[in-house]
Amino acid sequence: MMLADELEKHVGVLKEQNLLVIVEGKKDRAALNALGIMNVVTLKQPLFAVVEQVVGQTKECVILTDLDGEGRKLYARLSSDLQRFGVKINNKFRHFLFKETQVRQIEGLTTFLERNT
Repeated sequence: MMLADELEKHVGVLKEQNLLVIVEGKKDRAALNALGIMNVVTLKQPLFAVVEQVVGQTKECVILTDLDGEGRKLYARLSSDLQRFGVKINNKFRHFLFKETQVRQIEGLTTFLERNT
């Protein structure tokens, strides 16, 4: 299966299940919106406020912070805080992106798809 097809499959699952996706910023949200993923929360407020919002909205979410040092720290903190409140972290899409593709920033998703389709 081609990477783009597999990526489309993952995107389809996110849309189908309407999973809440947490990203770092507006460009990340715009990239996901362009793929039709609309249930997106950005980290434009303090982490504790994001955690409260997510806990109030869902029992399962996806954390798509970037794969740089800061993104990894944010992922660890959010993952731990959300799980403490009983929110399941769905890592399938994150693992696929960072293991199977060259995407390191979520905002680069649309460019990656354009180049690989």
